[in-house]
Amino acid sequence: MENKDTILAKNLVNYSCKIKPKEKVLIEFSPCAKNLVKEIVKEIYRQNAYPFLHMTDSSLQREIISGSNIEHTELCTKYMKQIFEDMDAYIGISSGDNVYELSDVPQDKMQIRSIYYSKPIHHDIRVEKTKWVILKYPTGALAQLSNMSTEAFEKHFYNVCNLNYQKMNDAMTPLKELMERTDKVRIVAPNTDLTFSIKGIKAVKCAGEMNIPDGEVYTAPVKNSVNGKITYNIPTLYSGRRFDNVCLEFKDGKIINATCSNGGNLYLNQIFDTDEGARYVGEFSFGLNPYILEPMLDILFDEKICGSIHFTPGSCYNDAYNGNNSAVHWDMVLCQRKEYGGGEIWFDDKLIRRDGLFVLDELKGLNPENLK
Repeated sequence: MENKDTILAKNLVNYSCKIKPKEKVLIEFSPCAKNLVKEIVKEIYRQNAYPFLHMTDSSLQREIISGSNIEHTELCTKYMKQIFEDMDAYIGISSGDNVYELSDVPQDKMQIRSIYYSKPIHHDIRVEKTKWVILKYPTGALAQLSNMSTEAFEKHFYNVCNLNYQKMNDAMTPLKELMERTDKVRIVAPNTDLTFSIKGIKAVKCAGEMNIPDGEVYTAPVKNSVNGKITYNIPTLYSGRRFDNVCLEFKDGKIINATCSNGGNLYLNQIFDTDEGARYVGEFSFGLNPYILEPMLDILFDEKICGSIHFTPGSCYNDAYNGNNSAVHWDMVLCQRKEYGGGEIWFDDKLIRRDGLFVLDELKGLNPENLK
């Protein structure tokens, strides 16, 4: 019987990235993921393609970022840009012992990294010009965040990552089509009443091709259409710092007030002042993974929480383009299941989801009991 890493490697290479003969695949990974990486390399060779390896480590990255400046960061980008531009596909596997590893790096250093490295390498090249998939590898640190034993989390991880994504993809089609017919959206929840338009912007299904775990359908709001207030009830990390109960107030698309409940308001607003686009929204998405029910301070999991939405300050994606560009792309999550306070989503004055469950017949295939 194939082990779980072998199964996951086959899914990443053949389903997510659809690797073809002679294609060049960059695998960027944390040291703890080497067993999975071995299986990915074997699978790439089976497809008569070419694997390339680049190992990263969060504690070493902390040292690089803390001592760097614009000139050095641009040199790092120049070096990595040649590699990324020569690749057909990218598989990124991150993990580590401490999710707060970057928490004491000065904000000005993190902004330099975001503007001069992350955006040109990952947003402009990796996202837009390669076939790509990113995932986390199960570790004791992630198990702690999930309040699970390491063994229980590993079992959960492989259930989430190896689910039937083709079934999910098919069930997403009616939601995608409805989003592309919709103009006005209203989101209502405790301390939340938000309206915006998604008219004329494409909706995109995400079912195991770019993120593992996966399970979302996203679009973007018309840039200047967002008005009202949203309070995110799922904790969020940005640059290694935690923010709880982030509340954003919008006027004509722009964040005019931003607060959180754990004393980070100054740092929070510094992030939104990174550039002009950071105070506008680049993504609106439904979280749909039936196996992900609780937050764990890892956005690859938390943005897929069943019954959630994420509403993302910062840059949009080209396939759901609303004209907003930024070095920031900060997915923040509001869960609307009953145990999180409930809530409603309305499309053109018609209720489509209540308390995390779709109420329209054509969308009920996305409710958790139908996706497992």
